[in-house]
Amino acid sequence: MTAAVGDTSAVAVRRIGVYGGAFDPPHQAHRALAEAALTQLQLDLLLILPTGQAWHKARALTEAEHRLAMCLLAFGDLPHTRVDPRETRRSGPSYTADTLTELRREWPQAQLFLILGADQLLAFKTWMRWPEVLQMARLAVANRATHIGEDALDSAHREADLSAVDLPFVRLDMPLTNISATAVRARFGQPMGRAGTHAALVPPAVASYISQHHLYQKPT
Repeated sequence: MTAAVGDTSAVAVRRIGVYGGAFDPPHQAHRALAEAALTQLQLDLLLILPTGQAWHKARALTEAEHRLAMCLLAFGDLPHTRVDPRETRRSGPSYTADTLTELRREWPQAQLFLILGADQLLAFKTWMRWPEVLQMARLAVANRATHIGEDALDSAHREADLSAVDLPFVRLDMPLTNISATAVRARFGQPMGRAGTHAALVPPAVASYISQHHLYQKPT
């Protein structure tokens, strides 16, 4: 299975978007954010980087093979986009600073944009070596609803307050959403989790993959 999508060979790569996350699973809000970043940041290349061992998550992630496959299905038709498996192949915890260091070495002349949701921005100063991250990449942030837990899909949309954030960032304009991977996993774990209304939370090909591989099912 190849982990690269989008043809960037004929393009001078000057602006690179770095979009990391568990992608467990990649859902429609992830897709919308990728589309917004490509257009609004005028990216020559967008890298989708599924996390390997997430240092900040208590739960075990779904196997990297599945998350990579779902990312290829979710983002594979977007132009100038590549699913990059490097973090899943790294031993030990995944740190963004390490990934950005590698990317700076590979594309020394390019400007890097680290693509985040508002929840990640609000927690940014808890990241390992966050000052290094700021030195290497410009933050590009899309706002999210304040409530994105397991029951968020049934909740009203209310925008996260970023007014007190004392970090430089570029705001990405996209419709406010409260879809989260936590909520999606919970819905797919329910008896009707593979019905059409639930599948609408993720790209159709991802919904089919989840069903085929029996992901997120609760033990019976």
